Amino acid sequence: MMTTVNKTDNEWRAILSREQFRVLRQKGTERPGTGEYNHHNEEGVYGCAACGTPLYKSGTKFNSGCGWPAFYDAIPGAVTRHEDSSLGMTRIEITCTACGGHLGHVFKGEGFSTPTDERHCVNSISLSFSK
Repeated sequence: MMTTVNKTDNEWRAILSREQFRVLRQKGTERPGTGEYNHHNEEGVYGCAACGTPLYKSGTKFNSGCGWPAFYDAIPGAVTRHEDSSLGMTRIEITCTACGGHLGHVFKGEGFSTPTDERHCVNSISLSFSK
């Protein structure tokens, strides 16, 4: 069962860096190719940097060449999808189910040879990692 994490903006600001707050709480995006997990390849679990909830297993991570960590599937129930029309096009935003933190977007049908034909394009700064 997923735990729900509710904090005020001031509480989030106290525990997140300025850039983490911008991305996770204000739906920002880090610059491509700058995140620490883009080329990361250790075995373990990627969790939400805000609340620690496990989101992705390392076995679902793949190199998409997009400049952000890419996963083809999330841990069941850990990620919630929302329609996002903020840039004049429709995309699917993904957030942490537990705390609502913005992770990135999911793209379908790009032709990657993954079991789901999906690319979860996730900001590194939205993630933590544990072996």
